[in-house]
Amino acid sequence: MSLDPAIPSPRRAVDRSFFTWVALAAIIVVFAGFARTYYLKSVFGTPNLSGLVHLHGLVMTLWFALFFVQVRLVAAHRVDLHRKLGVFGAFLAAAMLGVGTVTAITAARNGHSPGPPPLVFLAIPLGDILVFSTLVSLGIGYRHRPMIHKRLIVLASLAILTPAIARIRLDVIQHGGLPVFFGLADFCILVCIGIDTVKNRRFHPAFGWGFLFVVGSQVFRFWLAGTPQWLRFAGWLTS
Repeated sequence: MSLDPAIPSPRRAVDRSFFTWVALAAIIVVFAGFARTYYLKSVFGTPNLSGLVHLHGLVMTLWFALFFVQVRLVAAHRVDLHRKLGVFGAFLAAAMLGVGTVTAITAARNGHSPGPPPLVFLAIPLGDILVFSTLVSLGIGYRHRPMIHKRLIVLASLAILTPAIARIRLDVIQHGGLPVFFGLADFCILVCIGIDTVKNRRFHPAFGWGFLFVVGSQVFRFWLAGTPQWLRFAGWLTS
């Protein structure tokens, strides 16, 4: 089965509008999650952040801002600028991989965790980074097949909403733990896939395989995190 089924051109305008809303919704979720601890921390008086965490926040913010700009450039038929900015996007994704990995390892080394033991929890952010990097790399590889490319980039961006969702100050989220954090992120992806399928009157395989990869990675991390092999490896990473 082809990953890139043809979509009649009249529907592409609908696609552009839809993906604009997806990018905007992702920005809102990120802002809502990190407002207290990052964007509006001076208002809420939350603890100071290290330079590394500030850098991580800056790189992540730039990614979601670029995600929105890239979608709008395509909607405005400025594919030429979209492609030029895509080079910056590739470097930004690489920066997210490097900075995100160092930030996660440093947090575990310093004993930071939302609940589970730090070495156990380390499997979660490192897995997020691996999923993001894999989907973005595939998206870059399929850059000449727009229908696949944009869906892989959307999946990559939505798959890293989990940390933002985990910080939203709602009791149902705060008391739910990792299953709720992942479940809500997966729900966002499923809503996106569902609307895309209805609007285009077809289910795109890139969304299907990508979603299976995201969920599979979550299940694998839940299993892996408590194993002696992972704890030894995590101990080595943070030593």
